[in-house]
Amino acid sequence: MQSGVPKGENCLVDMDSKAGDLFSAEPADAAGSGGVMGRLWLPKGLSPSVAKEWFDRRRASIRPWAGFVDHRKFTKPRNFGELCQRVVRNFDTYNSNYTFIFLGLILYCIISSPMLLIALAVFVGAFYIIHLKSLESKLVVFGKEVTGPHQLGLAGAVSFPVFWLAGAGAAVFWVLGATMFVIGSHAAFRELEGGSEMEELFMEPV
Repeated sequence: MQSGVPKGENCLVDMDSKAGDLFSAEPADAAGSGGVMGRLWLPKGLSPSVAKEWFDRRRASIRPWAGFVDHRKFTKPRNFGELCQRVVRNFDTYNSNYTFIFLGLILYCIISSPMLLIALAVFVGAFYIIHLKSLESKLVVFGKEVTGPHQLGLAGAVSFPVFWLAGAGAAVFWVLGATMFVIGSHAAFRELEGGSEMEELFMEPV
């Protein structure tokens, strides 16, 4: 009596194909997306379309920059409670503006540091070469296959000495410090939307 369960070599082939489907780093439709960029590994939930949608949503919610930097709207908080209220409310109101300021500081830091640009180019180039090699055949390091996340780690390890020479750690701390100073100062001294009436409303005891 024959059963529908595959045996012997057929079973091994079937299990290999299923394992390949489960653990493949590329989506099923990646081959049809065109070009090497369409087959590059990206973390789950991250894709060019998702990034573009996030960027467009942020750009659409930006408050007018003229009002954002209007010096007439900047006053000293009357007390610590008002300062905290301003920071919380302004972070909510100007969230998209602050996001683009943060991205602008990162871009300025990269452009103003040629060594950092070289380090980024080395990282991108290393990841691209490693990915191309993995497309041609399985890339094995120390007996283990290098998958998508490991490719990023391997590219980071290759480019780490260049990032160290470029002072990437100092650049990160500079960006964080500049961001906290610029955004924190604006959020603390910028009056709330609606002027003093809005601030008095929030300061009234319940």
